[in-house]
Amino acid sequence: MGGRPMGRERGSGPDATGVTVLTCCAVWSLVSAAGRDGRPEGVLLAVFAVTAGYACGRLCGSVLPAGAFAVAAVGALVLAVASHDGVPGSIAGAGTPPGHAGAVAALLVLAAGAACCAASAARAASGPSLSGVSGTSASGVSGPSASARSASRLLALVVACAALVLGSAPAFVACLAVLLWSLATAGTRRRTAFLAALGLATALVAGTSWAVAEDALPPGLAASVEAPLTPHRVALWRDAVAMAAEDPVRGVGPARFGRLSPTSAGSADSDGKPHSALLQQASEQGVVGVALLAAAFVWMLYGLWRSPRPTPVVLGAAGTLTALAALACVGNALSFAPVTAGAGLLAGLATASPGTGRHSP
Repeated sequence: MGGRPMGRERGSGPDATGVTVLTCCAVWSLVSAAGRDGRPEGVLLAVFAVTAGYACGRLCGSVLPAGAFAVAAVGALVLAVASHDGVPGSIAGAGTPPGHAGAVAALLVLAAGAACCAASAARAASGPSLSGVSGTSASGVSGPSASARSASRLLALVVACAALVLGSAPAFVACLAVLLWSLATAGTRRRTAFLAALGLATALVAGTSWAVAEDALPPGLAASVEAPLTPHRVALWRDAVAMAAEDPVRGVGPARFGRLSPTSAGSADSDGKPHSALLQQASEQGVVGVALLAAAFVWMLYGLWRSPRPTPVVLGAAGTLTALAALACVGNALSFAPVTAGAGLLAGLATASPGTGRHSP
């Protein structure tokens, strides 16, 4: 169950696509900043973090198919707990911006997802079961693989509990959703429909956040959606939409939102971000920036679709990246290098060719 689909080979398509998309992201940030006082360093750092994380994941995943996921999960959990008062690697220029809560939530989601992928990878490594007995390998021994799966699932549950201890209800909900998703897809072998569903779910969250910014939702629905977002964040989003309308192609320039947003300028503790990756791209880099952000997410899903990894591992990683994308649509998570590097690392681990190094970037 959950083995690699027959005949599925990764090939060079996803790698070439990733190089193209990430290069375009870097180049467009420079184009958008040209001729004004924009600062593209933040975007360039994010692109570098994703690239480095992805390359590291491909290398480590080929050597330690299951163990690398477990190490990544523990590392993300430790970083989230240790840096609760300030996540290192902030792309924002402020010393301790309020967006750290979103970064901690994102790290916890990545930790939970990596733990679930470790469990799925351990299950695949145990081989096909005999007589329908879970945890019994083809040799009839139920040993380390069953223990590794249980430990990994327990780690994912610990991460969810840590989210409650740290006071992050969104992180708890997202971690629990990732864990349930991993359990629900543990025995499936068909990935296309599930990946398409995750893509549609991400588009729905993105569309809803844009509708809130445009004040396009019906009054009753708008009140229920905006209540957990706070009026301040909604005001930031509407400033972002107004900026995007001024220059829909190039935007106002990277890292200029904080200086041009009346809501951000009038707040003493503002970090200069609209707390939405989608709306930040729209306001600072225009429609091209939004298209490139969407292309980066689609590239990861495409790479997972072509991955030689077992389908449960692929779907676990895809569910985690989808949860991260949802958090990024309503928060500031992608403004922190550890989060973008962690996303690249997870994607790299889930697309590596176990036991070989020939597909390493």
